[in-house]
Amino acid sequence: MKNDSNVEEKLKSLAEEYTTRGFDWYYLKIRQEGLKWNRKRVLRVYRSLNLGLRRKYKKRINKVYEDCLNQPIVPHDTWSMDFMSDSLEDGRRIRVLNIIDDYNRQALAVEPGLSFPSGRVIRVLERLAYEHGYPRQIRVDNGPEYTSNELKLYCELKGVKLLFIPLGKPNKNGYIERFNRTFREDVLDAYIFESLSQLQIICGQWR
Repeated sequence: MKNDSNVEEKLKSLAEEYTTRGFDWYYLKIRQEGLKWNRKRVLRVYRSLNLGLRRKYKKRINKVYEDCLNQPIVPHDTWSMDFMSDSLEDGRRIRVLNIIDDYNRQALAVEPGLSFPSGRVIRVLERLAYEHGYPRQIRVDNGPEYTSNELKLYCELKGVKLLFIPLGKPNKNGYIERFNRTFREDVLDAYIFESLSQLQIICGQWR
């Protein structure tokens, strides 16, 4: 008899991650991953693990996400940070890093650039910390600049908590989403920018 331990581990992993799915869905995922296990074999292991008898249940919302838009009661407790994208007249793509204080929606940084590696994000945060002190936490999405080990280590060393919003849930970062809409209407959609320096001047005046 074949050793089914690898099949068992795969099914257990799928069942833990996708608690409400059944055998047909699990087997489709297995095939999509390039595993050529026989359907009857996988079904036999599935039944031996009693995975078809699992109790369906609703997941409790992660408390970090549920409470993440509570209004701070003091300035510089919680900042929100997000990127926007646009282009210059010559077609070069630009990004704008926006950071606001959730307490009063104050624009702390409106920073345009051609590229924004995590090191540059850290330099902007250091400048703001010099001006305002470090916040208790910063709300971000799951972009690569925010999930980098460099930024995580920086925040850990400074005692700042990173609040990651759920994937595909921009409303969980609602304060800065509203700020971004206003910024796009007033600046990005209102002007044609010939150069990055021109955009930097307009951003400074708008802020």
